[in-house]
Amino acid sequence: MIRNGNHGNQEDDSGASGSSSQGSSARSPEKRKRVIRVWCDGCYDMVHYGHSNQLRQAKAMGDYLVVGVHTDEEVAKHKGPPVFTQAERYKMIRAIKWVDEIVEGAPYVTTLETLDKYNCDFCVHGDDITLTVDGKDTYEEVKRMGRYRECKRTQGVSTTDLVGRMLLLTKAHHSNIDNTAYQLHTDNFGKGPKGHSPWTGVSQFLQTSQKIIQFASGKEPQPGDTIMYVAGAFDLFHIGHVDFLETVHKQAEKPYVIVGLHFDQEVNRYKGKNYPIMNIHERTLSVLACRYVSEVVIGAPYAVGQDLLAHFKVDLVCHGKTEVFPDTDGTDPYAEPKKRGIFRILDSSNSLTTDDIVQRIIKNRLQFEARNQKKEAKEMAVIEALKHREDSLKTESVLANIQL
Repeated sequence: MIRNGNHGNQEDDSGASGSSSQGSSARSPEKRKRVIRVWCDGCYDMVHYGHSNQLRQAKAMGDYLVVGVHTDEEVAKHKGPPVFTQAERYKMIRAIKWVDEIVEGAPYVTTLETLDKYNCDFCVHGDDITLTVDGKDTYEEVKRMGRYRECKRTQGVSTTDLVGRMLLLTKAHHSNIDNTAYQLHTDNFGKGPKGHSPWTGVSQFLQTSQKIIQFASGKEPQPGDTIMYVAGAFDLFHIGHVDFLETVHKQAEKPYVIVGLHFDQEVNRYKGKNYPIMNIHERTLSVLACRYVSEVVIGAPYAVGQDLLAHFKVDLVCHGKTEVFPDTDGTDPYAEPKKRGIFRILDSSNSLTTDDIVQRIIKNRLQFEARNQKKEAKEMAVIEALKHREDSLKTESVLANIQL
């Protein structure tokens, strides 16, 4: 059971590079005369908990977070075809609880002009690198002018990895699979002809209690709150889930939404194939990042029974228009709330499912594989250039010492 809720400013122990002193001084009482505005930008395609964690860390460096999202045209030009449309990506970022404002159609290259236009003190990006179509650092100008901060990249998740899980159709990413199986998965995807880029390559995600606390510290239900319960896989947490949870949130004046997440084995029982694409630990963080969610139950029972309803004092149980699969004994998992008259089917007007996303990927498989290889090749070129520069500096230093 993980309590969630909309977050205000939080102390961050993520070890953000080049920013911790700036962030702490900006938040001390004597420095609180004005609001510190922070800028982030990106494609935010196939948004996952790594993106959310970046935005969480960025928000912790200031008071107000502005997020710029690139258009489909810009993404296609610099990276390749996006999986989600710009309208879907705009809405997805708005649903992340640390985001205060979004800028639609933000330029791909971040400039001082953009920061000044939106009154932002500095921009924040992960400790990887973002390159234009011609291989230039998109943050070069703001780095040079001292208005750039870094936060830690979330290990163990990337769009490359998620695409690979969908295309390879393995179950190696499930939480009950041994590390050897996962290593086989990582060795077979996201690897370019010259080896792995440390930014695009696949690595294993390791959940920690600290990460859950960072995502989840929130409020308990208050008197007068309407406690609503929903359950499911919430796999590849996407805009269809967001629209549904927003619809649930609107069912009451003072909503308190609890999401029950099924274990991987349970999801695989009723979904089959290699589902879930994200394991229980990953799905937990993805759902916790949503502003419409108040609490998460990790490993919720499939049947919504008397004990669960009593424990959480549930007023209303909701489900979308998707199919309800019977329990292992063939019974209706929502029989108890239906008997009590507290079950409600909601139509969010968005029929997008995780299956639909997988089909988008499979349909454009060659394009996405080419995109990942192209991205990794550019990153490897930068790494080689940096290594060459470092070696040259070392040589120059050695020669200078010899001359002395």
